[in-house]
Amino acid sequence: MIIHKLLLANNIWLAPMAGISNLPYRRLMKAYGAGLVFTEMISANGLTRGGKQTLELLASTRDERPLGVQLFGEDPALLAEAAVLAQEYADLIDINLGCPVKKVVRSGAGSALLRDPPRIAAIVAAVRRATDLPLTIKIRSGWSLQSINYLETSRLAEAEGADAVTLHPRTRCQGFSGHSDWEHLRKLKETLRIPVIGSGDIYTADDALRMLRQTGCDAVMIGRGGYGNPWLIRDLKARFDGGPTPPAPSPVDRMEVAFRHLRLHLETFGPRKTLLDMRKHLCWYSRGLAEAATYRAAINHAQSLAEIEDMTRDFYLAAVARSES
Repeated sequence: MIIHKLLLANNIWLAPMAGISNLPYRRLMKAYGAGLVFTEMISANGLTRGGKQTLELLASTRDERPLGVQLFGEDPALLAEAAVLAQEYADLIDINLGCPVKKVVRSGAGSALLRDPPRIAAIVAAVRRATDLPLTIKIRSGWSLQSINYLETSRLAEAEGADAVTLHPRTRCQGFSGHSDWEHLRKLKETLRIPVIGSGDIYTADDALRMLRQTGCDAVMIGRGGYGNPWLIRDLKARFDGGPTPPAPSPVDRMEVAFRHLRLHLETFGPRKTLLDMRKHLCWYSRGLAEAATYRAAINHAQSLAEIEDMTRDFYLAAVARSES
């Protein structure tokens, strides 16, 4: 797949997700076959001010490239300045026009911009002038069910130089409730000349293949379906390559990946942040196994990384024993 001049190994994209798609998570998902991974969304304001925490979000390693950097903000000039700073770290720049989080919306960024299509056009035009890197946007279908305007905003972005559009076909007011409307993806693909990337409700390889078949979109973006489940990307890549879906991960597979993720996080952030951040990921890896609820309650009260490691090892070894009995 090619976006502008960027050649990608496949059309499986990992979504930019605040608090999730940090460097360890991206490296893990890249190893399982993602063609393009994204940073967490990065504040244009924080980046241009040289904020330490903002700059840390740009940390990268060679094994995760190519890397998309997602920016958010409401000021075209500030976003253009941020794009110039980000391009040192990025292979692609993405503008977030769909985040529904209240804090982001109150600032006038994210999905708040769906209420102001001319400003979206100004943002894309400004960033396009500022960088030669591939430029994409990520949007929702509209602000509310009464103001569906994804076709208008996408046409404006294309006219101002965007190289692709990712659509999560829910409105801002829907959040993540209900079902995403894949018909919007089909209509968008019929409207634009640039690639369309589909996002929303992809939890299995069959979901992704069905999205591609029903909508004609050019790529799929994996978000919540990948929580604790890098095997989703593995399965999808196998199906794209013409093979069968691989066997479901065993308890041993899950344990190995959980510890691999833990080690990557520790290597990047140190023990304190790993203790706090990895709890949610370890909970996700345990889904569907016997005694998972007890395990999740225990690790969420653990006071040290050693304690979490012991609990995790005991939990999976017990799961292995049950599977062999």
